[in-house]
Amino acid sequence: MNQPSHPTPITLITGGSRGLGAAMALALARSGHDVLITYRDAAEAAQGVVARIEALGRRAAALPLEMAQVDGFPAFVQALQSQLAAWGREQLDGLVNNAGAGLHASVAETTPAQLEQMWRLHLQGPFFLTQALLPLLADGARLLNISSGLTRFTVPGYAGYAAMKGAVEVMSRYQARELAARGIRVNTLAPGAIATDFGGGAVRDNAQLNAFLASVTALGRVGEAEDIGGAVAALMQPGAAWITGQRIEASGGMFL
Repeated sequence: MNQPSHPTPITLITGGSRGLGAAMALALARSGHDVLITYRDAAEAAQGVVARIEALGRRAAALPLEMAQVDGFPAFVQALQSQLAAWGREQLDGLVNNAGAGLHASVAETTPAQLEQMWRLHLQGPFFLTQALLPLLADGARLLNISSGLTRFTVPGYAGYAAMKGAVEVMSRYQARELAARGIRVNTLAPGAIATDFGGGAVRDNAQLNAFLASVTALGRVGEAEDIGGAVAALMQPGAAWITGQRIEASGGMFL
């Protein structure tokens, strides 16, 4: 007797045009998801990610989104609904709040404008985007908020950035509690040092910094974008259904 078929899961990843977001999108596509990504201004790069996903036999689309501007969220939700409708669907099965930017400034040097931008981008944006998308999240969906290893260990110069990521981790626990009645699982993934262009590409391009970070990492190297993509794909699979309200660090064992 034939088993009933289940719709292909659809996951939205913010900030998916490059770096970790692109790696997440590709890993999810390889694990059987159709993927929607957002981009701020890198439309060409985003379309390149879409093409790579489609080459894997999955559906993909890229939508513009400025995460720091909450007044643009209603228009984004409408565009998302239109894209879902084009695929014959009404809801998302997953959301990964990944979009962000770094800030390197000491406690003494951080300006109010810098801290406000970190707040808008890393806390206010994901908080209200998730709120706006609640009607589009299917019961049993997976929500993953991206934090940072810098909430556990300290590296001078990242107080403003890490403080907002710490707030993201608290937000995730509240979301997990309040959305549990709908079967929505909410977790935080905290990457360690990753060799991408994030923060000017210092981890990737500064050999001395790269060597130091590898020396304080149990697995003996800095991370690659694919390491985080694989972790995201694992947390979005059915086998992770009993994990919610947790902070999972993917750092190769930094500063153990």
